[in-house]
Amino acid sequence: MNRRRDMLLFFLAYLGGLLSIFSPCVLPVLPFVFARSDRPFRQSGLPVLAGMAVTFTVLASLAAVGGSWLVRINQYGRYLALLLLLLLGLALLSPAVSERIMRPFVQLGGRLQQRAGGERTIRNSVLAGIAVGFLWAPCGGPILGLVLTGAALNGLNLRSVLLLLMFAAGSATSLAGALVAGGRILNLMKRGLGAEVWIRRALGMLVIAGVIFIAFGLDTRFLTRIPALDTAVTEQRLIRQFSPTEKHPGAGNEGAFTLPSLDGATLWLNSPALRSADLRGKVVLVDFWTYSCINCLRTLPYLEAWDRKYRNEGLVIIGVHAPEFAFEKERSNVEKAVADLGVNYPVAMDNGYVIWNRFDNSVWPAHYLFDARGQLRERHFGEGNYAETEQMIRELLREAHNGRQVGGDTLVHVSGKGALAAPSFEGTSPETYIGYERMENFMSRVPVAKDKGAQYSAPSALATDQWALDGFWLVTGEYAVSLKPGGSIVYRFQGRDLHLVLASRSNRPLRFRVTLDGQAPGKDHGSDTDAQGYGLIREQRLYQLVRQRDGRPERLFRIEFLDGGAEAFAFTFG
Repeated sequence: MNRRRDMLLFFLAYLGGLLSIFSPCVLPVLPFVFARSDRPFRQSGLPVLAGMAVTFTVLASLAAVGGSWLVRINQYGRYLALLLLLLLGLALLSPAVSERIMRPFVQLGGRLQQRAGGERTIRNSVLAGIAVGFLWAPCGGPILGLVLTGAALNGLNLRSVLLLLMFAAGSATSLAGALVAGGRILNLMKRGLGAEVWIRRALGMLVIAGVIFIAFGLDTRFLTRIPALDTAVTEQRLIRQFSPTEKHPGAGNEGAFTLPSLDGATLWLNSPALRSADLRGKVVLVDFWTYSCINCLRTLPYLEAWDRKYRNEGLVIIGVHAPEFAFEKERSNVEKAVADLGVNYPVAMDNGYVIWNRFDNSVWPAHYLFDARGQLRERHFGEGNYAETEQMIRELLREAHNGRQVGGDTLVHVSGKGALAAPSFEGTSPETYIGYERMENFMSRVPVAKDKGAQYSAPSALATDQWALDGFWLVTGEYAVSLKPGGSIVYRFQGRDLHLVLASRSNRPLRFRVTLDGQAPGKDHGSDTDAQGYGLIREQRLYQLVRQRDGRPERLFRIEFLDGGAEAFAFTFG
């Protein structure tokens, strides 16, 4: 079993590296690789990739067991790499700049060439690869997180290093393919058009643009908004498919599972980075959530109340924000959501699913409760079970305080407002995704045109839990965007509340109007609509569009987008 598991991990590591060429954090690095595509692969391209792989493996290995000082070294290395690559871009752009910059290197190279003929090109290529490696090292996803988990939990060893090398080899393989193909394309262009100077200038502009993208964080803020470039979902599916076990950590034997490392978070909010060792002696509740998940939002009032009541008694609540949609990876969006929702306990942004994979988690929300020794004592997936969880919190705090009673005689009493309110009754419509990857019960009269703009029309009647698009829409794997004013979605739903995750493609406010059974919602409007059904898309988040006061179980809902550019992701109900 161990040998089979190791083979699967090595396969996943290599496959994750192959997929990384499509990841947003790799795309800005490609121009630096293509800049050498017009040179011999063995003397230039291969050493560049070797330098990148070595740098990646060293930095990733250190990151698996290192502290914050390594992060700082990595950041300084990135700054130095950006400066060096900026100079490379200027050199490609201007022959005069190239001559000035390269003059001392040419002189040094000449001396080195006399001593070790032909070594200059390879050595310079390796150094260039090392520089690019500082930019490439932070790149990864859930599969890399799975690889780093072993190193973090078991310490840095030969197996961990080999896994990281497999990931680097996969990435180098895909980049080598791009480099070889790029070189052939450049050679054809040179022979056919004699455009070597313009090719160099174009590459220089791409390199400078790549430096600007990375320096200002646009590689994550913009590119991650494009679902087709986000490989996290694909990698998560591969991990679930090839995982040798489907059991949750501690299933059937909670006490055998200790609090894993919390290293690897993209960013910490409301707190400096927390380490598992620093939490010994504390009762720790780890909550996996994401801010557009209605089930997660409805648990927040309890988490916030427990934090207020038991923090001074030794309870530490940690929210691990693992994004479901690409826009939930943006720091500004998560920071605003945390502030708007009143979350005051530490939140770790887990964009790479590193902590998620250490827990072998698979759902939102998920609660893991650890005692003062770091042993898992309770797990709960989904909403509910609040009284039982709080009773366990009190019991673990009593254990930590040698039997002293904590928390008084009563449990917390909360009443969430808006989307945070508890669901009303069973039998609501299921969560419904608008993108074609997870689309169900779609009933428009024409089939989905994947990733293409198309005209849709809704049928005259819909059965319960069926929905349809109407108007001119572009349907992607993750969401659908109304390309022209007047596009609408119709849904015959069951439930008291109807929510829809919405965003504006242009980041400007967009108007919409909702109706129920063809009429304005009146008193049944949600917290994000008025009595006439009007509302505005201002942020990328979950919107409460309907809150029924009389509790009618089934209604025909329609939302019409009065401006083009509205993105719709998923319906949820309560």
